[in-house]
Amino acid sequence: MEMRALGHTGLNVSLLGLGTVKIGRNAGVKYPQGFDLPDDDAVIALLNAARALGINLLDTAPAYGLSEERLGALLPRTAGWRREDWVIVSKAGETFENGASQFDFSAAAIRASVERSLKRLRVACIDAVLLHSDGEDEAGARFLPAAEELARLKQRGLIRAGGFSGKTVAGFDRLLPHVDLLMATYNPGYTAEADVIARAGTAGKGVLIKKALASGHAHDPAAALAMAATLPGVSSIVVGTLSPANLRTNAAAVTAAGRHA
Repeated sequence: MEMRALGHTGLNVSLLGLGTVKIGRNAGVKYPQGFDLPDDDAVIALLNAARALGINLLDTAPAYGLSEERLGALLPRTAGWRREDWVIVSKAGETFENGASQFDFSAAAIRASVERSLKRLRVACIDAVLLHSDGEDEAGARFLPAAEELARLKQRGLIRAGGFSGKTVAGFDRLLPHVDLLMATYNPGYTAEADVIARAGTAGKGVLIKKALASGHAHDPAAALAMAATLPGVSSIVVGTLSPANLRTNAAAVTAAGRHA
């Protein structure tokens, strides 16, 4: 698996990352088919398969239900477990309770969220924490106190990098100077964020791609992954799956694309 620098964070990440929403939450999601949460053995098998493929990036969030807690409990049960083998990316600003998302981007809420995530993940430091946008990105100035809090948490050694998972180009442009990395959407049906992805890369920011497969709706997954893998500025493509076989297929697609990037 090709490794790429996550901007100037000092972190190196696999070109394919594993999204873990499906291990913790199956309500209020946008996938084409419903699914049951996997049992512990299935999660461990998935994590072992990821590691065997050379995947080191795990994407999680408080809004992903039990995802953080399950990773904290089950990663130490994987083969040859070492904390340094994984780059863990979480988020702050959004929670999902009683079937609905709640958002709070105050500095106090961001600090409390990161402290909860540290406990749930059972780690002393989270590699990256992203502000989990509510979609009202155009009013980007309201995220600045939260970005400043991430910078303070970084200074305290509780996180290694702070970022922004946004939903509009205007939002990304507003936050770009204040964060270390972005998480942006890019797939064959949506390319509006390509320019800001390139600008982020030029500015030394890391870029994670979300929804490369359009939440499971991509007609040609291999082509969609290749399209993202060859886009200038991209550090890693985060794709969620519960299937080790699908993970291997996705890894083969990005590996083939990476050779021609």
